Amino acid sequence: MPIATVNPANGETLKTYEAMGEEEIERRLQLAQATFRTYRTTSFAERAGLLNRAAELLDDATQDIARVMTTEMGKPVKQARAEAAKCAKAMRWYAEHAESLLADEEPAAYDVKDSGASRALVRYRPLGPVLAVMPWNFPLWQVIRFAAPALMAGNVGLLKHASNVPQTALFLEDLFHQAGYPEGCFQTLLVGSGAIDDILRDERVKAATLTGSEPAGRAVASTAGDMVKKTVLELGGSDPYIVMPSADVDRAAEIAVTARVQNNGQSCIAAKRFIVHTDVYDRFAERFVEGMKALKVGDPLEEDTEVGPLSSEQGRTDLEELVDDARRSGASVLCGGERPDGPGWYYPPTVVADVSREMRIHREETFGPVATLYRAADLDEAVLIANDSAFGLSSNAWTRDEAEVDRFVRDLEAGGVFVNGMTASHPAFPFGGVKRSGYGRELSGHGIREFCNITTVWHGA
Repeated sequence: MPIATVNPANGETLKTYEAMGEEEIERRLQLAQATFRTYRTTSFAERAGLLNRAAELLDDATQDIARVMTTEMGKPVKQARAEAAKCAKAMRWYAEHAESLLADEEPAAYDVKDSGASRALVRYRPLGPVLAVMPWNFPLWQVIRFAAPALMAGNVGLLKHASNVPQTALFLEDLFHQAGYPEGCFQTLLVGSGAIDDILRDERVKAATLTGSEPAGRAVASTAGDMVKKTVLELGGSDPYIVMPSADVDRAAEIAVTARVQNNGQSCIAAKRFIVHTDVYDRFAERFVEGMKALKVGDPLEEDTEVGPLSSEQGRTDLEELVDDARRSGASVLCGGERPDGPGWYYPPTVVADVSREMRIHREETFGPVATLYRAADLDEAVLIANDSAFGLSSNAWTRDEAEVDRFVRDLEAGGVFVNGMTASHPAFPFGGVKRSGYGRELSGHGIREFCNITTVWHGA
């Protein structure tokens, strides 16, 4: 895949870049290693000052980088500005909290004495250069939620971004440079996916994090396992959105539209499978379909656009094939489902009902504005359908019954359970999944500790 900005609204190639050669990759790896030796000794106050400055610069650049993101991958420009603001918020959050999150921990006095020590503690130390393999769908946010905690922990970052967002990738390197970070603290590697294996095998790279597809995650995990290196993987998601009779059904249907089509439906944590109790199914379906039909699809640079194009022609083709397969297998398409005429990689908001387990759309992730709708006879069947997936990233449950809430929290196989609301990420809360959605956690204290050497320090009597 070429490293290029191709506008998904019209298919026009705007900028192309040459991939870095072996000599330049080697220079950057040497620089990362050398910079880490000194950066690791900086204080939390120094690191916080740098990260807060980067957040200020991002605030100043929001309008420009939002247009770049929209032009590179198609998200509505209002959502792109919100993404930039969220990144600045996360940077400030880690600047404020990293020192306390990584403070030395002292075991209970009894345990210290029992171990024969006069003193003992646990210290969090940085690992070194961390390789981040990041996707195009949230081209700023996915990177910042890795970079902010990694840099505050004293690590340095090497970014291999998706090949269709090179301008955003270069912006990020320049952002940290302009903020005053030492050269080599954060570097963008303009390389294709074929270069990842060799970079990850290099002894100077100590760990890796990947957000992306399951095949990409398998490849990185395999190489890292062979080299015995730590990894964090955030892969696909096919999140359930359950609506029970006690819920505010109208509100659930309204939020369901946003939960499905955020970022043009190209979000791992977007709700994708809508599982509705039979007593309120018809009412929910009617309002949900109305809401999906009412969305404005169009030029993502226009302020009132709600759904823009998919990021690539292949992405649209993959989505079409899932819908067409379901239709041929007996599913009902309640709205959408047909490619529009004209330029760009657009696909309409679509709702598919009467889905069976044999259909590809039931088993595979729909990465675009396509929702599947299921009828559940009771809570047990709702949980059964929700867990009938290879993925387990997050989940949503709408109910006012506390006993039902307890069941969903206990039984849903996911890294998050969001009750009476849609899944969202926040720097204070851990983010990640189970099953084929990956392992490890990003954000919060759990995320910043993923790439630390958790060190026991023991003093003899």
